[in-house]
Amino acid sequence: MSSIIPYLERPFRVRHYECDAYGHVNHANYLRYMQEAAFDASAAVGYDVARYLAIGRQWLVRETDITYQRPLIYGDTVIVKTWVADFRRVRSRRVYELRLAGSGEPVATASTEWVLLDSATLRPVTIPPEMIAAFWHPDATPGERREPFPQAPPPPPGTFRTRRRVEWRDIDPAQHVNNANYLAYIEECNLQVAAAHDWPLSRLMAEGVGIVARRYRIEYREPALLDDELEVTTFVSDVRRATAVRHYAITRVADNALLARAHVLWVFVDLATSQPRRIPTEFMAALRPNVAE
Repeated sequence: MSSIIPYLERPFRVRHYECDAYGHVNHANYLRYMQEAAFDASAAVGYDVARYLAIGRQWLVRETDITYQRPLIYGDTVIVKTWVADFRRVRSRRVYELRLAGSGEPVATASTEWVLLDSATLRPVTIPPEMIAAFWHPDATPGERREPFPQAPPPPPGTFRTRRRVEWRDIDPAQHVNNANYLAYIEECNLQVAAAHDWPLSRLMAEGVGIVARRYRIEYREPALLDDELEVTTFVSDVRRATAVRHYAITRVADNALLARAHVLWVFVDLATSQPRRIPTEFMAALRPNVAE
């Protein structure tokens, strides 16, 4: 059992460049806060970057699940609290609570599924007992059952497709696309599909409508590397009064390998009040070919 405090709290002050056109912190930046807090938490129990290099091990994110409860804006400070919730043979689930500094107001909750890899072979390896002991938390439950990843319905004929190439700015020191950047790819695709159906961002904003994520679930299958050409496909299901689910798949064009898939609950909001609002009838009529039965 570790004698070190079993969880870590790390403050992040929101920078102006982290905000999007709505004036909110971009969804991908929440993952960047979480990843940095996870690195600090690991270092706090004796496993910093240098130690992982020395033992030839590294962690890779397999799945992220984040629910957004309140938008962050420029000047806010968010406190990220994180700890390891459970262990499996080669996997560990880390959870996060994000709260606004001062008031303690909930901002987001999240979890990441990490896989321990051999750095030389990039194959999963068993988590050693001493590592489990170092990360031990009173609420940790080895082998806790996971919620299955949501299965997408059959895609409609109007499934939207867009392509992009992995750029230098997209990759991290592990030499592959950083997990947060997949959210950037998805959001860019979301804007493109709306524009392709005559609802560009300028029209949405003129109508006072914003589309923001309530919950992201994204599963990473294989890494994307520098100069890979990627195809992002998407379609809609489960349309409600103010919400809809978008399904995404990111594949490598060269071999059609599935690199990542995502299930995202989007909420339509009034830009003036940030409150949910009914999806415009004209918007759904235009997007009809992209909606699954």
